[in-house]
Amino acid sequence: MSDRPVLQPIHPEIGEKLLDEYAAFHREHLMHTPPLHEIPWTPAIRQQPAVLGGSEPLPVGKVQDFSLSHCMMRTFTPEGDAPEGGWPVFIFFHGGGWTLGRIDTENAFSSNMCKRANCVVVSVDYRLGPEKPYPAAVEDAVEALQWTHSKAPEALGINPSRIAVGGSSSGGNLAAIITHKAVELGIPLVFQLLVVPVTDNTAKVGDERYPSWTENARTVSLVPDKMLWFRNNYSPNPADWTKWDNSPIFAPEELFKKSPPAWIGVAELDVLRDEGIAYGEKLTKAGVNAEVKVYKGAPHPIMAMDGALDVGRELVSDAAAALKKAFYPA
Repeated sequence: MSDRPVLQPIHPEIGEKLLDEYAAFHREHLMHTPPLHEIPWTPAIRQQPAVLGGSEPLPVGKVQDFSLSHCMMRTFTPEGDAPEGGWPVFIFFHGGGWTLGRIDTENAFSSNMCKRANCVVVSVDYRLGPEKPYPAAVEDAVEALQWTHSKAPEALGINPSRIAVGGSSSGGNLAAIITHKAVELGIPLVFQLLVVPVTDNTAKVGDERYPSWTENARTVSLVPDKMLWFRNNYSPNPADWTKWDNSPIFAPEELFKKSPPAWIGVAELDVLRDEGIAYGEKLTKAGVNAEVKVYKGAPHPIMAMDGALDVGRELVSDAAAALKKAFYPA
């Protein structure tokens, strides 16, 4: 037994549901480290991996960086020749609570989508809080969409009629927002892929709309206080939380009705679980095909842990299969 203090315990009511592989990883790598939201903030924290347990990027045909007005984008192009009309393209927004992450944070996921869904991937290094709070990230996401639609056909050989968007956690929030912005801009999208997304920044423990916030109040990784810390770094004014470009679940019904089909992956032991499920239900109610998968026994960060966990590899494989099916229907 280690005599180091336990700083991130596994509570018994979570431990009995938690996947054994995650519990073992947590005990070895996380249990004795201080929670991020309880240590002094410095931007240097971003130089460390936001989540441990990631995989190595896959080889692809070409990796290039492009500049937007306020941020960079990294693009991944498959090997071989583009299909007739140009490559389908997936615009991706990384996770990290709108606070963590950098241009290479989720290179592995981007390269997996590029190679396994046979598409160009545009990964957006959007501006982060607390230095650049809301709506900076939304503005960068909109510009990335516009650049992809207007400039990427020439720059990357993409087909502007085959654009999908997606993201993880805070990036899932931005991707969902962009589906509604795209309707307003007249840019057609073919698909949205949302992994453990934040869809309602008014959610909290005790919220009857989202029982997962209370059921999972003692979860591992993304505990409620950490989620609120992220939220306040990004969006410190509560008056903004009900705006639909902050909480996409509040977008008008007419925008939902024009949304693209969706695949939404949520984790059973995540406080955000029921926000993702509710978002899928709202899409379905609007007549949009939305598939929601719940990963049993899993906490929030599994997508980025595909180098260490079978459930992470399962999620990445499911996401790639859903994206490929959207781009290349049988």
